[in-house]
Amino acid sequence: MRILILNGPNLNLLGKREKGIYGSQSFENYLELLKPVFEGISIDFFQSNWEGELIDKLHASPRVYEGIVLNAGGYTHTSVALADAVAAIQIPVVEVHISNLLKREDFRHRSLIGPNCIGTIMGFGLDSYRLGIESLRVFLNVPKSL
Repeated sequence: MRILILNGPNLNLLGKREKGIYGSQSFENYLELLKPVFEGISIDFFQSNWEGELIDKLHASPRVYEGIVLNAGGYTHTSVALADAVAAIQIPVVEVHISNLLKREDFRHRSLIGPNCIGTIMGFGLDSYRLGIESLRVFLNVPKSL
């Protein structure tokens, strides 16, 4: 099984920005710790601050991946185009967020992307990504030991 973790704007600054919300660990460091947890599952990663690049990656994904873990960052609340791209592809997408959006500003309480995903995980810090991968594994009926 091959999955993609797709991160949107400002998530390249994890470990540097708003540490009280996002923690002090970089995503690259976390990813190196995460990959061995899912033996037999290939995990690729892509991050962009550009909406069009995220959409292009989603469009290309069905030919490459069985599932996607998506943290669209601020685009979660604003991008109809990104929501449409998730709806257009024929592979499962799990929406993840590091913080619990429901405990934050009102504008963060609505996800345009979530209705097009198989589920949403939020509020567990970087561990939200592990839970997202585990959710894909269960959804796709992939055994723990491959």
